[in-house]
Amino acid sequence: MGDFFQGTRPGIPVDYNGQVFELPALYFRDDCFMLFFSADFEAVQRLMPSDQVHPVRLPRGRAVVAVTAFNYIDTTIGPYGEISVAAAVVHGPKAPPPLVPLLLESRFKGFGLLVLHLPVTNQLARDGGRMGWNYPKFVADMRFTITPEYMEVDLSEDPRPILRMRVTRRGFIRKECQELSTYTVQGDRLIRTWIPHRGTYRASVWPRGSFMTLGDHPMAQTLKEMNLSARPIMSRYYLERWAVLPLGAGVAEGVRPWDGYRGEERNGRHEVRYLEG
Repeated sequence: MGDFFQGTRPGIPVDYNGQVFELPALYFRDDCFMLFFSADFEAVQRLMPSDQVHPVRLPRGRAVVAVTAFNYIDTTIGPYGEISVAAAVVHGPKAPPPLVPLLLESRFKGFGLLVLHLPVTNQLARDGGRMGWNYPKFVADMRFTITPEYMEVDLSEDPRPILRMRVTRRGFIRKECQELSTYTVQGDRLIRTWIPHRGTYRASVWPRGSFMTLGDHPMAQTLKEMNLSARPIMSRYYLERWAVLPLGAGVAEGVRPWDGYRGEERNGRHEVRYLEG
């Protein structure tokens, strides 16, 4: 970890609905795994909040959607689960040239992930994410299963199933040395957040044994309407990872709103099983 967290404390105290914590939030340990899918370009484009937010286009004309699961184990706001559905985009006056999946984290100016859904397992994570960045969060139930062969999560809003995702543990090893950039919409402002994160991951192209199935929930319906590829085009899971979440900054005004699915006032379930195989 070295000096990765140096200068982050003392942080700025914030109060979200009577719950006080410091920003930036720090993430020391988690289980993180993800799948990338190709998606119908026009369907993803219809979700863009601005004509200057462009989906990344693959060489065959498809867009890219990433589904990422986080089992946060050790953070400054406590343990919780989170699942992100996000489209790979570029913010700028012109659409970028086609990019291949291996370049999704390129340093192309304006590149980032437009967050479409971000369910979490507790109300603090929901309220903080909504108030600070307007991340499209709602409270859901997650059951993680971590084994030597795969990492899996079942997501539901009891009793409605949303998705089940499995990532097999295979692929080439790489070091994470870039910042993650996310886009959200707060009112009529486009917010960009730079999230420093470091770690080591394994990635696989057209991964065998990795999959995602969808339920009948409104969040699942959004994914179905994007006509995702039957198989993931890439998988990734982290052997180790740590991150810093600061507040974002407005980069455009007058954009179209996107609040995502809001769900109900409830407590979520966060269950984790570690199996030896």
